[in-house]
Amino acid sequence: MTATLGAATTTGATTRLPRRRGRLKRVPPVIWAFLILPFAFEIALVFWPAVNSFYIALTKWNGAGAPEFIGLKNFANLATDPVFGQALGNTVIWMVGFGGASIVIGLCLAVALNKPRRFVGLYRGAIYLPMVFSLAVTGLFWRLLYQPEGAVNTVLGSIGLGSLEQQWLADPNTALYAVLIAAVWRQCGYIMVLYLAGLKGIDPTLEEAAAVDGATRWQRFWRIVMPQLRGVNTVVIAVTVIDSLRTFDIVWAMTRGGPYNSTQLLSTYMYQTSFSTVDLGYGSAIAVVIFLLAVVFIIGYLVRASREED
Repeated sequence: MTATLGAATTTGATTRLPRRRGRLKRVPPVIWAFLILPFAFEIALVFWPAVNSFYIALTKWNGAGAPEFIGLKNFANLATDPVFGQALGNTVIWMVGFGGASIVIGLCLAVALNKPRRFVGLYRGAIYLPMVFSLAVTGLFWRLLYQPEGAVNTVLGSIGLGSLEQQWLADPNTALYAVLIAAVWRQCGYIMVLYLAGLKGIDPTLEEAAAVDGATRWQRFWRIVMPQLRGVNTVVIAVTVIDSLRTFDIVWAMTRGGPYNSTQLLSTYMYQTSFSTVDLGYGSAIAVVIFLLAVVFIIGYLVRASREED
């Protein structure tokens, strides 16, 4: 009997293999081309340089000649580098401020503009419009607004708050937050669109039933709407963390990391070290730190979110 079962199992497996091979043969060559070519470009232009940067981080290299292997010396130098410490602190502030403000404002806008009303499409389009412009263009636009004779100081003077006028991007105490406001202004429209897509999938009868039972608007939002936005929250937080860690264009266009490194982020310091100082090994070490921060934060959040769902 055992031999019969074994023979049957072998025969079934042998029968399935030709079927699978037959299905693969029926796939048109153009489909394979569309699959293999992009994958090959992705490996050559994304994955291989990313993996290679881990090795370069262990070397001293100026881009010419062969890299000199120095082990973990670059990472040891990072631990005693005051500019790196300041850039790391600024990056943490940027992640909290950029992520928190963008998510809160984007969610509030999505809730306010979710229901159909007059000109709601115009409002949505106007709020999302900044995403059409590149970060460099946005940075130059806000740099003009922050000029001593720009719109920000003009508005403050016209409403009787002239004492608050200052050179926003030249003051180390205000420069980082001034750039942060510009970045949030651009990002909140994108977050709004993501939350609007999630809100469209919520069953309105659940809120209506809760309202009949006497639940307040805040209780309905927190107990009914937010649990159904759990999947959207995962996407929004992951996207926001990645965007905050790779922020470069808007900071470089507005301040180039100054004044006195007050707006220096890990991304801008990596660029300066790699292409201004031409120390690609040290710059790659900073890139590895950025990668590890993103991976640790996102994986930690995803694990926690999966546990809450279970």
